Amino acid sequence: MHDRGRHGLAAVRLRASAPRSGRAARRPGGFLLYLRQEGRGIRLYEKLDAYSLQDRGLDTYAANGALGHGEDERDYQTAAQMLLAVGVDRIRLLRNNPDKALQLEANGVAAAERVPALVHLSSSNARHLTTKRDHTGHTIDLGPLP
Repeated sequence: MHDRGRHGLAAVRLRASAPRSGRAARRPGGFLLYLRQEGRGIRLYEKLDAYSLQDRGLDTYAANGALGHGEDERDYQTAAQMLLAVGVDRIRLLRNNPDKALQLEANGVAAAERVPALVHLSSSNARHLTTKRDHTGHTIDLGPLP
């Protein structure tokens, strides 16, 4: 289960509540970019096959590999191009995935600040979130299960 809706809402709330100072005081607002990259970029139907493999015990990355894909095929070049097109080359990035910041920076957009996205931990997603944290270095504070 993915919390894209929750992440988007959290981003909007975070931006709305952010203290304003300096240039930000004169330029309220921010950007919420949606990139259609289902299943770490392997497309929706392939991701459904990956879910089947996960149900059999593979983690999310191993399932992608078993289908002949890379662990994460998402590409953030389009996001960088969108930001640069409106004159933005430095951002405050809400993210847990370290690759997102690296790709944006490689494409000309500096992540001046990296803010961890909050996650909703449950018994149904604990294994998935733990794998993301341990395997690819996602900055996720899991704490105890509720």
